[in-house]
Amino acid sequence: MRTTALRLYGKDDLRLESFNLSPCGDDGIIAEVVCDSICMSSYKAAKQGCDHKRVPKDCATNPPIIGHEFAGRILEVGKKWQDQFKPGDHFGIQPALMYKGSLDAPGYSFTEIGGDATYVRIPSCVMEMDCLLKYNGEAFFMASLSEPMSCLIGACHAQYHLKPGSYEHHMEIIEGGNCACLAAAGPMGLGLIDYLVHGPRKPKRIVVTDIDQPRLDRARAILSPENAAKHGVELVYLNTKTASAVADMMALSQGEGYNDVFVMAPVASLVEQADAILARDGCLNFFAGPTDPSFSAKLNFYNVHYAGTHIVGTSGGTTDDIREALDLMSKGIINPAMMITHIGGLTAAKDSTLNLPNIPGGKKLIYTHQDFPLTAIADLPELGKNNPVYAELAEACARNMGMWNLEAEKIVLEKMPKLKVN
Repeated sequence: MRTTALRLYGKDDLRLESFNLSPCGDDGIIAEVVCDSICMSSYKAAKQGCDHKRVPKDCATNPPIIGHEFAGRILEVGKKWQDQFKPGDHFGIQPALMYKGSLDAPGYSFTEIGGDATYVRIPSCVMEMDCLLKYNGEAFFMASLSEPMSCLIGACHAQYHLKPGSYEHHMEIIEGGNCACLAAAGPMGLGLIDYLVHGPRKPKRIVVTDIDQPRLDRARAILSPENAAKHGVELVYLNTKTASAVADMMALSQGEGYNDVFVMAPVASLVEQADAILARDGCLNFFAGPTDPSFSAKLNFYNVHYAGTHIVGTSGGTTDDIREALDLMSKGIINPAMMITHIGGLTAAKDSTLNLPNIPGGKKLIYTHQDFPLTAIADLPELGKNNPVYAELAEACARNMGMWNLEAEKIVLEKMPKLKVN
């Protein structure tokens, strides 16, 4: 099987190349990738090259395929796995294999499996770790978003609190408590708010902050306070580009502080802001992964000692978290489509990955068998004036509150230019 894939050779060195995959064999699976959503973690891997903890030291000679938030369909199944999978099955993937304690992961470490590829050979270790997950939905982009959603779900599960007079850790956010999501009007923040409002365990109040008013406005339009109220949650959006940000947040909590605080951007002042608003036994979740290994921020250790405040951080989600995401999506309880703001073909993956921090908006979704530039969903109506396919996409998104959707995905797969394979 011949594939075309974006491979990582070193720092800032991504190359779109065609090559032959190894045969399926008795213990492998050959699959078609339909789409991959670009993660900031892929940007970090591309910037750090072999210095990244998941990227092989010999990537210059054995380049891995980049991209780990992908979905597709199975084409060929080796004998070892024929009782679990069959050709035609749709799948999502858990990249955090933890195979024999290794950090190796699809999208960082393997030469024949990664999201930015037309076809991949899935090695036995993925199935052995139960990380190839069947997906029963029709929209492939939803399955590709199960991985980022699992990270958010895992972050909520990782929160912990102590009851007075006990050393027993009680996991999860405080149900009926105060929750703050800082710098959370971006794609991952939207996913977090969606889960907190519609998921199985809800705070009574969520305060969402950002310093970008247009992002806050978009978040409010998609996840409205009125809708949250129907689920018993008070949802407040707050622009914290003011000197009184901490005081404003404390006032919204009625002086109680926040039981659970999520920091969605690696900014030292933001971490310190989060620390300042913690309630007694408050848990600060540093969700955002920094690129700087020496990243640090001040912490109030008086409150650590006397108020029992504490910190947790998670990187990725478990397989159970992905299963929860897929289940909630299939039932229509959460809708991660709101995270997507751009679409593009595989030919757009390189520049999109290397310039990810400089491209405004949310998730960038790559359709790996197509060849078209990265395109903002918001620009589709204007582009549609001169291109009938873009016009169709604009109409499909307009029927879905401006969000990406199954109808739009089908249009891309059927009508956008196909990738030319060497």
